[in-house]
Amino acid sequence: MLRSILIYLSQANWARQLITRWGFSRRAASRFIAGEELDDAIRVIKALNTKNINATLDHLGEHTSNPEKARQATSEIIEILERVDREGVRSNVSIKLTQIGLAVDENLCADNLNRILNTTIELNTFVRIDIEDSQWVDKTLKLFRSMQERYSSENVGIVIQSYLYRSEDDVTNLLESGSRIRLCKGAYDEPEKIAYPKKFDVDASFDRIVEQLVSGSITNHAPTLSEDGKIPPIPAIATHDEKRVIFTKQRIEKSGYPKQAIEFQMLYGIRRDLQESLAAEGYPVRVYVPYGREWYPYFTRRLAERPANLWFFLSNFFR
Repeated sequence: MLRSILIYLSQANWARQLITRWGFSRRAASRFIAGEELDDAIRVIKALNTKNINATLDHLGEHTSNPEKARQATSEIIEILERVDREGVRSNVSIKLTQIGLAVDENLCADNLNRILNTTIELNTFVRIDIEDSQWVDKTLKLFRSMQERYSSENVGIVIQSYLYRSEDDVTNLLESGSRIRLCKGAYDEPEKIAYPKKFDVDASFDRIVEQLVSGSITNHAPTLSEDGKIPPIPAIATHDEKRVIFTKQRIEKSGYPKQAIEFQMLYGIRRDLQESLAAEGYPVRVYVPYGREWYPYFTRRLAERPANLWFFLSNFFR
């Protein structure tokens, strides 16, 4: 119930207008968000790199409402890719298709995505397409597959959510083309008819998909993390759940899978101790680094994911 309420609030304009006026909201959000400007995010990435941790950079924003804003968002993403290249930091970039026009016009979104992926080819880097709530999954996967026919799987990847019933079948199909896949549990409020309602089942699905990803990567000759930290291996295991981390490590050890052929991904500001311990063990670790002025929806979804995050926020409210 609490999770559903918070996810509703993440999408409600009235709540956004109210909460973003509170000065302590911005301070609380800074725990999970690198800052409002690209310079802030680059500083965070450089600090992570000194700890042997890579990054994926996300300029926050979603659901653009007109072609002009979608094209502007696309130009900003290209500028980010170019800035990351100039700075020489160990980072790639994550994007949402609704940010570059998917909700406006699919052809517009495809044109914008082509512009972005042409840049990844020029710079020999990588863009990960985030999965959003279920209404966008089919359109996102369709566009991703069409782009894979034009571009290398080394330059574009996708995200899969273990709480959707369909995800195991999606992973089977995606691995046929050697797709780079980030596996997460899922951060939206989905109906029981399409998503597992219980955490136990979401976790079990997550573990089954880990098995798929490890086996599928071996079938695809287990590509390893690129030397510059930009192009990831096929499986990216995105979790802060230590049980899922332990399961993944055991599966790797059992198969003889090289550590550099898998990476763990976590969110900026969450479980820094686990990030650093995995990096010290020799596993590639990548932190999702969000920045920008459109921080409210992202921040509210982080509160929905973990009650501890919500209590942190409320404790500031009453100070």
